Amino acid sequence: MDLTTYRARRGPWGGAAAAIAILAFMTGMWLLAAAASPAFAQSEDTPSWYEVDELNQGLGPAPEDIDRMTPRSTLESFLIQAKSGDMESAAHMLDLSAIEPDQQRERGKDLAQDFLTVLERKIVVDWYALRDRPDGLDARAGSDTAMAGKPRRSILLWYVDVGDKPVPIRINRIKAGDQDPVWVVSQQTINDLPAMGEAYGPSKLEQMLPGVLHRNAFWGLRWWEVLSLPLAILFTGLIGALAHKTMSRGMGRSRRTAPDSILVAARGPVVLLVMTLAMALITSKLFIFSGRIDTVLSPLIVMGIVVSILWIVVNIADAILERLVSFDGAELGAIGEGQEVRRALATRISALRRGAIVIIAMIGTGIVLNEASVMQSLGISLLASAGTLTILAAFAARNILANIMASLQISMNQSARIGDKVMYQGYVCSVERINFTFVQLRVWTGKRLVVPVVDFVAEPFENWTMQEHATLFEVMLRLDHRADVTPLRDLYNRMLDEMDQEIDPESRGVYVTEHDVFGQQVLFMVPSEDPNTGWALACEFRETLLAEARKIDSEATPIFPRTEAAATVG
Repeated sequence: MDLTTYRARRGPWGGAAAAIAILAFMTGMWLLAAAASPAFAQSEDTPSWYEVDELNQGLGPAPEDIDRMTPRSTLESFLIQAKSGDMESAAHMLDLSAIEPDQQRERGKDLAQDFLTVLERKIVVDWYALRDRPDGLDARAGSDTAMAGKPRRSILLWYVDVGDKPVPIRINRIKAGDQDPVWVVSQQTINDLPAMGEAYGPSKLEQMLPGVLHRNAFWGLRWWEVLSLPLAILFTGLIGALAHKTMSRGMGRSRRTAPDSILVAARGPVVLLVMTLAMALITSKLFIFSGRIDTVLSPLIVMGIVVSILWIVVNIADAILERLVSFDGAELGAIGEGQEVRRALATRISALRRGAIVIIAMIGTGIVLNEASVMQSLGISLLASAGTLTILAAFAARNILANIMASLQISMNQSARIGDKVMYQGYVCSVERINFTFVQLRVWTGKRLVVPVVDFVAEPFENWTMQEHATLFEVMLRLDHRADVTPLRDLYNRMLDEMDQEIDPESRGVYVTEHDVFGQQVLFMVPSEDPNTGWALACEFRETLLAEARKIDSEATPIFPRTEAAATVG
């Protein structure tokens, strides 16, 4: 159909109808935009502060030497006033509106002391991220950040654990009446300050220390922290050594490494758990360290507890499995009734164990990140660095993840089981272990061949134990064209008749497989019901046949090919 015919069939109203449809669509979009514009205007008109009638009426006028115009100046003013001992002035940096005016002065001093305690012992202020501008806007924030380019009226400083829940520490921008807006510690944080001060205030032992130890040393630490931290680590190590010695008492040298011993399996994780709990008690009851140390110790303590619990679960499960199922490659490699089932069961249980370890590791990592707030404690912005960290972690772990998936694939499809006899890259070996990232093979010489799982799966290999145990091995001899194969065939049949096992007639055979200028190639098939001994049996057959061939060659017609060196070209 040409363009003229199309226009004629469409009729005179075809173009008009299309234009009307487009106009209706654009009108609808305009109406939607118009309907949404008031809400948008309203969000734009929302003030960047919280409005109250009065702020800290009971404290009186704020001193002239404090600055509450920006988030950074508020915290700086608080620290200056609080560390100088002027808690009454420091209380002006707190939102005490929820307290009766006649109680604000006295309560404000105590709350200021509690907030100073929390600042010094549980919070590491990121002064670079804390903006020094009245609207709190972070001009460095990327466009993908939720508050990018927007004024702030509330800023989160940190999370502090109070009881069994994390409590946010915030500063808010407050405008009282016709006064200029100022930044103060939020009412929600003020309500939790007494509990935080009681939980993280100086211990009785710290209060008994001489005043010289309370002076500043370096890196924002006091001298008692510099001295007590090594002592706490040393004491924790002694507790761990004592726990290890106690759990090892009465064990012989062989029993200390027994894989099926519940006590041996629990010893390592229990020692770690005892050391972690000892450090937790020291840092919560004897010495309440400052935020610079606590941001490192708290994640380590939580990590130690989680790792020790998960470790003991895995170890005890392994010890129980060692008693129920044998994972010994030599024992599983034996040929007999029920061995196929045992090999398959051991391989599947090994795969389930590895899968369980992966799941447990993921659960443990999630608990540590959730409870210890590792990202925040180490001063890393999760929103800013999540993409980069994910890319780096995925790049670094790509080979590990590929090997883990390949090991699970082997265990599930049963292409190689623990105890199987395989031929891999010319090595006669048995499968001893299928680990996360490598397969451990025991060569017939006793050496161990360690192969990455991905490489083991990618290359073909012979499995001599898979399904049928009976295996045919090949012995190849190169003989002269004039050689008579009949004497060697008779010797071959006599050797098979003298074997203890029943030989299937179809498994017997002596064949001339090929010939060339050097002679004829003769194949002798050696049947074996046990793949573990079949290779050695084939070697014995070759040795006996060669001995008989040498005897024939020396007494009668030559049987081995005669080769001469190539003539030298002059």
